[in-house]
Amino acid sequence: MTETSHSVQEIAAALGSEAHGDTSLRVSRASEPQTAGPDDIAIATSQTYADALSSGQARVGLLWQGADWEALGLKAAIIPNRPRYAMSGITKLMDPGQGFGAGIHPSAVIDATAELGAGVSVGPFTVIGAGAKIGAGSVIGPQCFIGWNAEIGEDAFLREGVGIGARVRIGARFIAQPGARVGGDGFSFVTPDRSAVEATRSTLGDQQETEAQSWTRIHSLGAVTLGDDIEIGMNSVIDCGTIRDTIVGDRTKIDNLVHIGHNCVVGTDCLLCGCVGIAGSVDIGNYVILGGQVGVSDNIFIGDGVIAGGGSKILSNVPAGRSILGYPAVKMETHVESYKATRRLPRILRDVAALQKAVFKSGQSD
Repeated sequence: MTETSHSVQEIAAALGSEAHGDTSLRVSRASEPQTAGPDDIAIATSQTYADALSSGQARVGLLWQGADWEALGLKAAIIPNRPRYAMSGITKLMDPGQGFGAGIHPSAVIDATAELGAGVSVGPFTVIGAGAKIGAGSVIGPQCFIGWNAEIGEDAFLREGVGIGARVRIGARFIAQPGARVGGDGFSFVTPDRSAVEATRSTLGDQQETEAQSWTRIHSLGAVTLGDDIEIGMNSVIDCGTIRDTIVGDRTKIDNLVHIGHNCVVGTDCLLCGCVGIAGSVDIGNYVILGGQVGVSDNIFIGDGVIAGGGSKILSNVPAGRSILGYPAVKMETHVESYKATRRLPRILRDVAALQKAVFKSGQSD
């Protein structure tokens, strides 16, 4: 693969940032400061990287506000208002892609009734079902599956091994990482009579001598609807709704190994981090952030702007704008105070024991 180089001026223009020094210098790659070569741009977003720059050989750096690029030994620099945000532009500019070929691979199986927009590429061993529609400019990688009557908007990018189930509707610029699955049946089962689970839930412990029963599946008649500019990570899954669709709003980003259960509604601009598990029929507002390994109980709502710290277990409704942590999740400051109190318990118990001993001895002397 031939590397593409960019001048400092071209990069600065793409980022909308100010360039300094010899802006005609060209770079081919982005690199960490300590390993940067002469043809790399060193990414040094804060003062903490200053010493590392001297370890590398970079002539060009993406630097923090106020950095003295000449004193750092550089010949050119780009100094954006927000360096970390500028990284999004640099990585996009220098992304070499996955090397997927253009056009339709001869091993792909595409139903005659499927509709592919202009410029769609389809990788080897991919299957596209009857009535499926794929928007213009989309890239469908190798070994993918697009189900019956599924719809995907323009400029989608599906990595290898992605599965999209029947009747799923997806907006524009969808990105799916390897192994992502959208549109499997929801986990919905019921017993002929009231089950032990239902009894336990209503009594918070007592099963009330319910009889053992077998489970019968409830079929998923709904599908999944995803908005525009959604990204879903590796091996993450979104279940179909039972009667209505499971819905995810525009620009929401979903990390690896995330599960979104049936009937959930997730708002716009949410961030769901790795190993988040959301049970069925949860209503999540806009701009919600769920940290890694957060678990959400079924049939509750989470208001706009909620932030849940990693490992939290959300068992009840959360009002808008609240930051929460813990198991069960409570206000973050409440959890921190509780943790501090727990840390003090051994000392308190020792003090109580000492007081008891002193009182006991005092009683004996009387």
